[in-house]
Amino acid sequence: MTPAGFRRIALALEGVVEGAHHTHADFRVGGRIFATLGYPDKSHGMVTLTPEQQRAYLRSHPDAFVTVTGKWGAGGATLVRLRAANEEALGEALTLAWQNAVARGPTRGSAKKPRKSA
Repeated sequence: MTPAGFRRIALALEGVVEGAHHTHADFRVGGRIFATLGYPDKSHGMVTLTPEQQRAYLRSHPDAFVTVTGKWGAGGATLVRLRAANEEALGEALTLAWQNAVARGPTRGSAKKPRKSA
């Protein structure tokens, strides 16, 4: 997998926009980041899975997926070693991360605020 392939798959998901987070690309739906690209370096991406989903990917694709260190990793943040990831596994992981973000609903800042009536 390449960074361009990661980007293509992420942006193909409904409602996804690309932004930037601490100088690297992020992918959001409803204002929620579900994936990033280029951290800790250009050879990695990250998907936000549930801890259960993360364990499944670590078991089934140990060369491609690794837990982010610290609290973020314990919560499901999962690094993707792009060179070791195949398109099918990455596509499934990005879709799960996207579904997790959609299920949480939009962030307060991303929803339109209702107008107050006089």
